[in-house]
Amino acid sequence: MPKKILVVDDSALMRRVLCDIINSDKRFQVVARATNGLEAFDLLSRNQYDAVVLDVNMPKMNGLELLKELRKFKISAKVMMASTDTREGAKTTLDALELGALDFIHKPDSAIDCRVDAFKTELLRILDVVANSKPPVFESEEKIRENRQTTSKMVDIVRRHTVRVPGRKVVAIASSTGGPKALQSVIPKLPKELDTPVLVVQHMPKGFTASLAERLNDLSSVAVREAKEGDELEAGVVYIAMGGMHMNVKVSPAGRHTIHYSDEPAREGVKPCANYMYESLADSRFDNVVCVVMTGMGADGTEGIKNLKAQKQVHVIAQDQNSSTVFGMPKSVINAGLSDQVVPLEQIAQEIILHVGVKTSNV
Repeated sequence: MPKKILVVDDSALMRRVLCDIINSDKRFQVVARATNGLEAFDLLSRNQYDAVVLDVNMPKMNGLELLKELRKFKISAKVMMASTDTREGAKTTLDALELGALDFIHKPDSAIDCRVDAFKTELLRILDVVANSKPPVFESEEKIRENRQTTSKMVDIVRRHTVRVPGRKVVAIASSTGGPKALQSVIPKLPKELDTPVLVVQHMPKGFTASLAERLNDLSSVAVREAKEGDELEAGVVYIAMGGMHMNVKVSPAGRHTIHYSDEPAREGVKPCANYMYESLADSRFDNVVCVVMTGMGADGTEGIKNLKAQKQVHVIAQDQNSSTVFGMPKSVINAGLSDQVVPLEQIAQEIILHVGVKTSNV
């Protein structure tokens, strides 16, 4: 049975083009169309779809307003954004992901440009990921507060016992579909006294990772930035890989760990690819590496961690199936026998803290 798709776009021409592309693939069938968020909300209130392709700029109710209404009424829908806003409008895209959209694609301004093979292929690839993802879960404010309190208690325990894990340490996180929202459940829970730098490869195109870093920085005690070429790694700082390039760690002549970007082709179908990050750590001077593999389609991270484990002392934390939007990357690491822990999303931050420790007040 093909997956049932709802297409929401105010342009009749764009709706037709998107529907033609989607219906050309036997995996999918467009079963409903809407010209604005209000019509889409009515359809989603009464029907179930395997995925929703949603525009942003529409009359009566735009895409972001629709996502807010779905959240308000706890109507769970698997949404991918397809809008001209989703390239330069990185903030709009991140707002959509925060509100429950699972992924996004930049829709060309012209319907003619939508007919090129590159756009068709990418649209169908992302649609397949979204249609096979878990729908978003809307946590209550009480649940969010409980999770924050649990992590706060863990940080207090670590502080009181002045836990220092010996040696030079680094945390390296890989995430993809569902990752931007999942990172908001991890990074803001890390204390500013964290005794290690944190590297993040989140599969995103160029132009989005700076906005992601800025948003996480506003929410966090640790400093979060998009990693720049030559950045020296510092404890208590999170470095997010720039979209469209592969992030590596190199040792400078002065013995400092620095960021270096490379421009090899996509690997595992993605760029940046976490495998490059993990493999680059094999030649580093870090004594302990904590690898965290979170929600995402595919197997990025598995090969890199396997190669890294042959060289370094590595502890691997994989996100569990129930809390993963897409249980692809964590499942691959687990099935390869590389994971040391499998934990729900809300526990990842405290496990990182326990394994790397915090700086003592006299350091």
